[in-house]
Amino acid sequence: MTSLYILLLLFLLVLWLGWLGGRHQGADWGSPVLNRLDGLNRLFCRYYHRLEADRIPLPVDGPALLVSNHLSGLDPFLLAAACNRPLHFMIATEQYHRFGLTWFFRWTGCIPVDRDRNPQRAFRAALEALEEGKVIAIFPQGKIRAHPRPGDRLKGGAARMAQLSAAPVCCARISGVRGIGRTVSAPFLRSHARVEAFPPLSCGKMPIRDCLQAIQRCIEPEVFGEEDVSPS
Repeated sequence: MTSLYILLLLFLLVLWLGWLGGRHQGADWGSPVLNRLDGLNRLFCRYYHRLEADRIPLPVDGPALLVSNHLSGLDPFLLAAACNRPLHFMIATEQYHRFGLTWFFRWTGCIPVDRDRNPQRAFRAALEALEEGKVIAIFPQGKIRAHPRPGDRLKGGAARMAQLSAAPVCCARISGVRGIGRTVSAPFLRSHARVEAFPPLSCGKMPIRDCLQAIQRCIEPEVFGEEDVSPS
């Protein structure tokens, strides 16, 4: 009888979480389950991580690139909570194939990047997704970079995609993350997170170098000596 009560409570909890997630959904993922998870993620970021976020100015429809600095494994949750459209992240292969998570990354449309063997495959997949009108999210630092320094450079993939697709580039800067440098444990370490958004960049006819510099001024102002910030 005790087991029956526990199952009933778990069932009611799932129903309540589904209802709660549906009420706070902010993007249409094309799946009732993902839509509810979207709502729960927004609650998680708002109340557990005390997220303060600008609304990232993505276009209502059509292709777009979202680029951000990369502090921890919490970053995708924060960016998704700050957007009104589904995000399709480009993610390193070793993260994509983490035990028990591959199915979820595939379900949410993440694109695995094999940086050592065939990075162009991911590049082509991202361009195809842009042609389909999706939003591709990229961390152009290429890895977690907690403390940018003068001389640090960004990967050129986002700028090249912007040129080939004519998609606008929306920049966001994350700060206030407690689990800096961590991946799996970062979402569980309570933060006072902040996502700052910037006006979209039109890099279609801009030289790649100029586009990357414009992106870097948004997400890594420290590199230019414009701001000295150490997220806590």
